Amino acid sequence: MADVEIRENTESLRLLMFKLYKRNPHELQKSTSDTVEKMVTWVFDGEAQHHNKFESINNLQDTDAIFLAFKPAYTGDRVLPFIVGLHTMLLKAHDGKTDFYFTDSIDPQHIYNVARNIEIAAWKLSNSRDSNGSLYLLTNELNDKDKNLSFEREFGKMIGRTDLYAIALAEKSQRLISRVIQNLATALFLPFK
Repeated sequence: MADVEIRENTESLRLLMFKLYKRNPHELQKSTSDTVEKMVTWVFDGEAQHHNKFESINNLQDTDAIFLAFKPAYTGDRVLPFIVGLHTMLLKAHDGKTDFYFTDSIDPQHIYNVARNIEIAAWKLSNSRDSNGSLYLLTNELNDKDKNLSFEREFGKMIGRTDLYAIALAEKSQRLISRVIQNLATALFLPFK
């Protein structure tokens, strides 16, 4: 089940990265003159070369990278740290693995916490604004003629898959998950490794 969950969540992140660059083409131009497709492929299929460490984001990973995407002083590509942060957070919660065996042991609390962290990251993406009141990254669109909630749907899928996997792990290992309820506006990322 871990193989399916990590694979599907990685595919969701690929799609989110693609969509974020399409909605925010100026961010892609800060990283490369290549196409969106090439950038997404390089980030996800080039892990053997770059190990999810990118100099342009100071080699930051997981929640540190996500925070960078919303720092007012940061002038680089905001899509890259946001997606790399989510991806490396997922990987670290799975002990850095994408292939799993029956004997592997993953902490269900870490997986549950990642689901909460995805919620927080999605909230930040939809609500964090610069000093001019503009969103750092454009995502969903709601107006009289257009309704595009595809970003919310994709995050919902990731959260649902991750929660389901955490529950299945907890039942399999007969462990309890400490459920946390927090206000998203003031939420802190939860430990996941």
